[in-house]
Formats: sequence, C-alpha cells, structure tokens
Amino acid sequence: MIDHADDLASVQAATERLLTAVGALDNAAVTQSSRLPGWTRGHVLAHLARNADALVNVLEGRPMYVSGEARDADVEQRAPRPLDAHLADLRESAERFRAAGAAPADWSRTVELRNGVTDRAERLPFRRWAEVELHHVDLGIGYELEDLPEEFTEREIDFLAARFTGHRDVPATALATMDGRTWTTGGGAGGDPVAVEGMPADLLGWLAGRRDGSGLAVKGGRLPSLPPL
Repeated sequence: MIDHADDLASVQAATERLLTAVGALDNAAVTQSSRLPGWTRGHVLAHLARNADALVNVLEGRPMYVSGEARDADVEQRAPRPLDAHLADLRESAERFRAAGAAPADWSRTVELRNGVTDRAERLPFRRWAEVELHHVDLGIGYELEDLPEEFTEREIDFLAARFTGHRDVPATALATMDGRTWTTGGGAGGDPVAVEGMPADLLGWLAGRRDGSGLAVKGGRLPSLPPL
C-alpha cells in the first residue's frame, strides 16, 4: 500500500543528501559531463529543479509542462549557471514541492503527467523520490546505485518491471535477486522466456538504463534489450 506521507518524507531526506553532496562541488564541476549522454551536471541539476516545479503543476491541476520544447529549452538555459544558483533553485523548488504535498488534497484522484500518462496523485511523491535518487547517481559524484535506500531500490524495480510488462519489444522475463526476491516483466515479444538474476543494484541499473546488464546472470537466452524510459 502506498503511503504518500512517508514518500514525501523520503523525498525530503533524499533531497537533503543531494544538496549536501552538490554543495561540496565547485563551479567547474557543474560544467563537467554527467553520466547522462550530452548532459553536464548543470543540466541534471536544472532538470531536477524543473521536475519539482512540474510535479507541483500536476498536484495543483495544471499541465506538467507548457510543452516538451519549452521544457528542454529551460534546462538548456539554466544548465550553465554557477553552483550557488543551482543550489538555490534546488532548495526553492524542493520547498515548493514540499508545500504542495503538505496541502490538503484527495490523494486518490487521477492526475495527468506528460504525453498523456496518468497516475494516482498518491504515487507522485514516489515519482519525485525516483527523480532525486537516480539523478543523484547520474551526477557521478560518488553516490552509486548500491548507496540507494533498500526500500527505494525494491520499489523502483517493482515500478519498472510493471512498466515493461506486456511491452511488444520485451520477451517474458523473470527477474530475481540473490536473496530470493522475484518479479516478472515483458511478455509482449515472442521467444522463449528468459531468467535474469543479480544484485538489486545491478537489476535496477539495467531496468533504469543506468547499467548494461553485464553484472547479471541470464538463463534461457540473451539479456533483453529494454526500450528507453
């Protein structure tokens, strides 16, 4: 069962970890490449701040973004800013999201994100938590998938396994961790079922497009190629 209040607290804790880590950088580090192709660390930080504001829009009944083009242009414009400007933007946008999450609301209602995607409002805090945690890793500043909270890792694997379930390009795939946790995904593509096993961080990294799956054991065929998120 989803507890949006607990997830909001987890967002706050993850944001504080991020701010502490980013605060130890300097202006030169912000301009260096992140782990995301074509993006500097400044791009990642600008995206994180704008995502917080976008989710406030969703919570308050407005379109998530004016347009995809405006979203991308905003990140490009803000990416070259100095560290202090990024930190202030991250703090201020995080506070706006916290305040929106604290406002009385019907958390069971359906809300619309971008590209016609809908979800229950109660799931938005977890979506924000995922943004903060995964993009912290993407910065390449010493926070790795192995450092993610165990609860987050398991729930994000749940989320991504469900996202790829029935996908036309993914064969039926059984996922398992060394300690016996299991999931199923895919099933929309032909071919024999595949079994994939590994450490939770490696499974999450593969599902989230952060690792190539070389740390996973595969039985019954090749490691499936997953579509981009």
